[in-house]
Amino acid sequence: MQQLTSQALEHIPQRTKTSIMVIGGAEDKVHGREILNTFFCRAGGTESRLAIIPCASRDPEGISSRYRTIFEEMGVSVVKVLDIREREQGENPVWKDYLEDCTGVFITGGDQLRLCGLLADTPLMEKIRKSALEGKITLAGTSAGAAVMGHQMIAGGGSGASPNRSLVDLADGLNIIPEIIVDQHFHNRNRMARLLSAVASHPELLALGIDEDTCALFEGDDTIKVIGKGSVTIVDSREMFYTNEPSVGATEPLSLFNLRLHVLCHGDCYNISLGKAMPSAACSESGWPPECRTSN
Repeated sequence: MQQLTSQALEHIPQRTKTSIMVIGGAEDKVHGREILNTFFCRAGGTESRLAIIPCASRDPEGISSRYRTIFEEMGVSVVKVLDIREREQGENPVWKDYLEDCTGVFITGGDQLRLCGLLADTPLMEKIRKSALEGKITLAGTSAGAAVMGHQMIAGGGSGASPNRSLVDLADGLNIIPEIIVDQHFHNRNRMARLLSAVASHPELLALGIDEDTCALFEGDDTIKVIGKGSVTIVDSREMFYTNEPSVGATEPLSLFNLRLHVLCHGDCYNISLGKAMPSAACSESGWPPECRTSN
């Protein structure tokens, strides 16, 4: 039964006019801070008004304090912490009012199921999602904050085995970039088989494995740009024509035919609609503010 005709990637929804930063976790917070500096300047630099959402963490006060200190050291004068611990808090009009003038939202790491349990389908999250897609804010998510970006998310699973259905646990994400599925801490935790297991279940999605201290930056021109010290692995399954996923047991190995694999490093780009990877030398930065441009 395994003829697959995936058209979802041919109809890409309107994307942000600024940027959505999907970060693989453990981004440098001490030395060059390249990824955090990119978020800072894309959100408006010293004129930015930032919101930190730490609710994926079991220590929201500690993690938000760390990011607040970093952004204040960069020169941001207004940093608010949206410390959501109950779903009802997402309906607080104080947060909605602040987001009207907010220029950047940063979602920290932790537990992606906890994050979605607190934010999914709340007025607060809908406001953030709409603002990001309309290009009114720069949105960044690291680790768990990256995992939730798609409509489908990897909620957990194993590593190191052949791809199989039992290797990945899937759940609904926050639907910010619906056509992707993300795995973070990717090569650092040997998660290729887990990502391929997710692809077998959802071949209509573009799969991204993002290493630590590495960011997939989604821009308004339908392009992903890679920033950071590691790589972004892209599994494009739009031409996949066979998988045995529906007919094998949960622990049996999976077949996947005709996948296209790309591994992108700092400065490299990927055009989503064309399914085309480009080396850093071919990626234009003309639309970026000078302080945000990366060296190739």
